[in-house]
Amino acid sequence: MRSLATTGLLVTVYYLLPLASAFTAVTVVALIGGTVAVALLLFWYVRVIRRSVRPTLRAVEALALTLPTFLLLYAAAYYLLQRSEPISFGEPLSRTDALYFALTVLSTVGFGDITPHSQLARVLTMGQMTFDLILIGVAAKVLTGAVQEGLRRQSRAAAASNAT
Repeated sequence: MRSLATTGLLVTVYYLLPLASAFTAVTVVALIGGTVAVALLLFWYVRVIRRSVRPTLRAVEALALTLPTFLLLYAAAYYLLQRSEPISFGEPLSRTDALYFALTVLSTVGFGDITPHSQLARVLTMGQMTFDLILIGVAAKVLTGAVQEGLRRQSRAAAASNAT
């Protein structure tokens, strides 16, 4: 329930943020910083998962926080880019369109209804594709490992308490 509430809060913040500025170098730095923050959050969660009484639940919680945050970062970047350079995409993007595009890139569905047209939009989209693969691959490996370690730790603790 907490994961759902957190995701709802993140989406609400995305829609309420005053995204009126142009896509600038500051946007790129913020996007990179946000991506690094998502990675750090994921690795922080690994520690939480390893020590948790419910490691599987914590892993789901980690994904429920990191994936939407990552998607919303890119959605905001797409939205700002389209506002700065209206020819960047095949059609004007609302915030919902930008979020939809970020999600279709993540899911590799690629319906083709929204396409990057400018070089910067294509580079940004390729960056998201690359980080999507890294995030999904690393998240799956690292979180699975943390859950297994947490479960092993619980098993050892239960065995030790039964032995006494």
